[in-house]
Amino acid sequence: MIVFDLCCDTGHRFEGWFASSTEFARQCESALVCCPQCGSAVVEKAPMAPAVGRKANQLPAPAAPRREHHLARGPLPAELSEALLKLAQAQAKALENSSWVGPAFADESRAMHYGEREAKAIHGQATANEAKELLEEGIAIAPLPFPIAPPEELN
Repeated sequence: MIVFDLCCDTGHRFEGWFASSTEFARQCESALVCCPQCGSAVVEKAPMAPAVGRKANQLPAPAAPRREHHLARGPLPAELSEALLKLAQAQAKALENSSWVGPAFADESRAMHYGEREAKAIHGQATANEAKELLEEGIAIAPLPFPIAPPEELN
C-alpha cells in the first residue's frame, strides 16, 4: 500500500491509500476518488515528504508527540474527531463478521440477491458502474466509509 496526501480543487487536503500510483490514476480516471469534505472529484496528489527509513546502525527516533488532525484551515473539531473514531470502530466491528470477496463483489452480491448463494455479509471491490447497476437492480449495497486493504496485502 502507498499513502498519498491529496488535495481537491477547492483546497481541502486529505489522505488516500492505494495499491500503487497506477491504481491511484485508474481510480481518479474512473471518478472513484472524491474529497471527503466537499465531494469534488477533481483530486490530485499534494506535495508530501518522502518516508525515508533509518540506517541499520542508527537508533530509532523517539516517538513524536501525537499530532492533532487538521482541516485545510485549522484543527479538526473534537466532535468530528470523535465521530470519525466511532465510525471507524463501527466499520471494524461490522467487518469482523464479513467475508472479503475482492473484485467478485458485484457477482457475489447478485448471486445472493437472486438466491443462487446463501446470503451472508460480504465486502470487496466494485467499480462505480458495477455499484450503480447493483442499486438499479434493487440490490442493497453501501460503500465503506474508510478504505480497507485486501487480506493478501496486509502485513
